[in-house]
Amino acid sequence: MTSSGMNMMSKITFYEDRNFQGRSYECMSDCPDMSSYLNRCHSCRVERGCFMVYDRTNFMGNQYFLRRGEYSDYMSMMGMSDCIKSCRMIPMHRGSYRIRIYEREQFQGQMHELMEDCENVMERFSMSNFMSCNVMEGHWLMYEQPHFRGRMMYMRPGEYRSFMSMGMSSMRFMSMRRIMDSSVNVDNPQCSMGFYVMLLGQAVFTMGPSACQMTSSGMNMMSKITFYEDRNFQGRSYECMSDCPDMSSYLNRCHSCRVERGCFMVYDRTNFMGNQYFLRRGEYSDYMSMMGMSDCIKSCRMIPMHRGSYRIRIYEREQFQGQMHELMEDCENVMERFSMSNFMSCNVMEGHWLMYEQPHFRGRMMYMRPGEYRSFMSMGMSSMRFMSMRRIMDSCY
Repeated sequence: MTSSGMNMMSKITFYEDRNFQGRSYECMSDCPDMSSYLNRCHSCRVERGCFMVYDRTNFMGNQYFLRRGEYSDYMSMMGMSDCIKSCRMIPMHRGSYRIRIYEREQFQGQMHELMEDCENVMERFSMSNFMSCNVMEGHWLMYEQPHFRGRMMYMRPGEYRSFMSMGMSSMRFMSMRRIMDSSVNVDNPQCSMGFYVMLLGQAVFTMGPSACQMTSSGMNMMSKITFYEDRNFQGRSYECMSDCPDMSSYLNRCHSCRVERGCFMVYDRTNFMGNQYFLRRGEYSDYMSMMGMSDCIKSCRMIPMHRGSYRIRIYEREQFQGQMHELMEDCENVMERFSMSNFMSCNVMEGHWLMYEQPHFRGRMMYMRPGEYRSFMSMGMSSMRFMSMRRIMDSCY
């Protein structure tokens, strides 16, 4: 990966305590449950890119927009009543913006199409509210009050047929704003950037006189997978460049896909649960028959490219107890190498790994990204034991 490509990767670091103290966790993509890595989360530092943070798991609850900067105690800064429980990375978008808003659910009633910010839906369209929308291009923030104030909701490309069914029955949206490239600091000292600070109930927005341009090398490094409802890349499609905990938000079903860049894990249950499969660049015209899947893809996780060392500690028993071994390379057979018939917890210290149920990288697999995994049983892996493991290397991309 070129240095320009590295600079484009979004990165946020969470800390257990205020003022960047305590254990930390670095994140470069979506994280549906922070408790997998930290007991609590009270401060963070956004080094690159933009993120939405949520006070409930699985991207639910109150949400807040964060751009590059330090948040030493965001509970008091933003009026949060609880610490961060999940986060979503907002990919940089370098194209046009287009959204259709509908007066009623299921794309019914009065419809209006926008390609720019809207400070007041009521004044502009004589609509007191809208109940569904189709985000056709770009990433948007919806606000509860006019002039970009009040609680907010992040909308990425896709169809949102019913805000009520998405748990937004208590909210109505009165203004909306595009998440522009100028909101993302790309570490280019020649860029004249503004700042974008979101607080509960207010927004301060300043734009610099020039916007940063993403280099072609940076664009090429962004992971991308396209899902199709039917086999052989037919039917409706959905493009994804990060994690997606529930494909049903975008497609009724999913039977084929095309990985254009990067690597992904796909799952046959929502929220990254169930059987999972590793996909690298290529075409999968009917992966249910190709991989022996009994159900179509329900969720997917993007695997960030890693350009450093690899290190993992495996433990014989839960809670990091019993025999321990540290690895920095692939292991074809845990039993032969360490005389361990199984291991029940692990600490992924560096890099991204695939665990396999059988020796020599065979059988069902499990994706492990950096973090502490204190009990495989509590993670729903009680029926599996891991007998080999492999690093996800740059060559996979």
